[in-house]
Amino acid sequence: MERPAGAEAATLVAGGERGGGRRRRSNWSGSLIVASLTGAFGSSFLYGYNLSVVNAPAVYIKKFYNETWERRYGFSVDESTLTLLWSITVSIFAIGGLVGAIIVTPIVKFFGRKCTLLLNNVFAVTAALLMSLSLLAGSFEMLILGRVIMGVDAGISLSALPMYLSEISPKEIRGSLGQVTAIFICIGVFTGQVLGLPEIFGQESRWPYLFGAIIVPSLIQAMILPFLPESPRYLLLEKHDRSKAEKAFQTFLGKDDVSHEVEEVLAESRVQRNTKLVSVLQLLRTRGVRWQVVTVVVTMGCYQLCGLNAIWYYTNNIFSEAGINHETIPYVTLSTGAVETLAAVFSGLVIERLGRRPLLIGGFGLMIVFFAVLTVSLTLQKTVHWLPYLSIFCILAIIASFCIGPGGIPFVLTGEFFQQSQRPAAFMIAGTVNWLSNFAVGLLFPFIQSGLQTYCFLVFAAICFAGATYLFFVLPETKNKTFHEISQAFAKRNKVSLEMQEMNHYSGERKSSAEQESNFTSSVDNGETKKGIV
Repeated sequence: MERPAGAEAATLVAGGERGGGRRRRSNWSGSLIVASLTGAFGSSFLYGYNLSVVNAPAVYIKKFYNETWERRYGFSVDESTLTLLWSITVSIFAIGGLVGAIIVTPIVKFFGRKCTLLLNNVFAVTAALLMSLSLLAGSFEMLILGRVIMGVDAGISLSALPMYLSEISPKEIRGSLGQVTAIFICIGVFTGQVLGLPEIFGQESRWPYLFGAIIVPSLIQAMILPFLPESPRYLLLEKHDRSKAEKAFQTFLGKDDVSHEVEEVLAESRVQRNTKLVSVLQLLRTRGVRWQVVTVVVTMGCYQLCGLNAIWYYTNNIFSEAGINHETIPYVTLSTGAVETLAAVFSGLVIERLGRRPLLIGGFGLMIVFFAVLTVSLTLQKTVHWLPYLSIFCILAIIASFCIGPGGIPFVLTGEFFQQSQRPAAFMIAGTVNWLSNFAVGLLFPFIQSGLQTYCFLVFAAICFAGATYLFFVLPETKNKTFHEISQAFAKRNKVSLEMQEMNHYSGERKSSAEQESNFTSSVDNGETKKGIV
């Protein structure tokens, strides 16, 4: 029996009021925690792990390259060719990541967010087998190919995971849950450093196990994630399946009455009723999100170009320049991963209190200071015996400053700036900038370091300064704000009429609930199952 529109609206409002008091207590449900941890463990964890895992066995891998070359061609590989092969091994991970970022948009549209994460494990397992068996097969090409495929996995996961987390989380904890991506990147880096110690897998005969270990997080994710729901926003807005969307909301929010959350999503649907999934080109041409796109490009560019990946890739060289004993370097390097993880956890705990803006700008500001001090310390370290220890402190402080803000917030902002139909294209843009910048740093930093010597980090300080300045003048605070409120914050800068935006928004809301149900039912009839409003 059809209910009167007024009664339905009253029920929705009353449900929202009754749920409001409980919302804060029920934000962190068990299913939400399991989904975020499982999703991140098989995704962003592997990205961080593959950033650091090549560091410890570098000497043994180069020896393997040389021996393979000599066995094939009868002479040792020259130093320049060996350096080129190693540079390709390190930096080609980013090329794979770029491919993954480009193909992720159609994949998440067709398969959904959760299924994309699941299917992505095929890339991870394939890459792990290739890399771990390369020594046995006597083929360094297998290791390089495995790095490419692992990059594809990372490129897909760094877009699909933040998208999934932003769509399953209540706006009150959207920032904290979004930081799970960054936290697990840091845990992955730290795990790669631990397993690379000489006492574990950092030996000539054991280094393939470092790459074989990639299978473990993938299998754990493949076993747990199927039992958790798909993104409710994806189910409701793109699959038009209200029944599954309500069940997903109930599972993630840990409550039966989800009418308020469903109505919030439907309100967005009414604004974009006739809007299909937009392409990258369409998104770039949309005036209403122009500065959001620019901000995402700036934050993602600075995320990679601020210099932290240079420290991750070349930690041993930096510590050697700082005068650290060669045998001690693996253990000093371990401290960078530990500091990184603790700083990321701290950021996740305070982001909903302090907001995105102060953490992001403040993080870049602190990095500028410590890059300057590091430059002075490295320049004068041969004249003062204690300066190498100051260099180590500066490196740890730079890592902590990065992880407090710039290390995770760009992923959160990309999910917050755009509506459902624009989000996949936005993540594709963000991912492309991310991986191109990653590749540029990995490829160019050795030459920058060779040319500028101890002044090389001033380049990264300048990038941090440029990023912080831009964000200070452009970035609004997005904490606890809806998409519509964030759009309003950017409206003046985008030179779009707020009055027209609100007129379109509220004219949709003035339609009767019966008409909305009719429209919704029609779309469901063309899709999956037909359901009425509860």
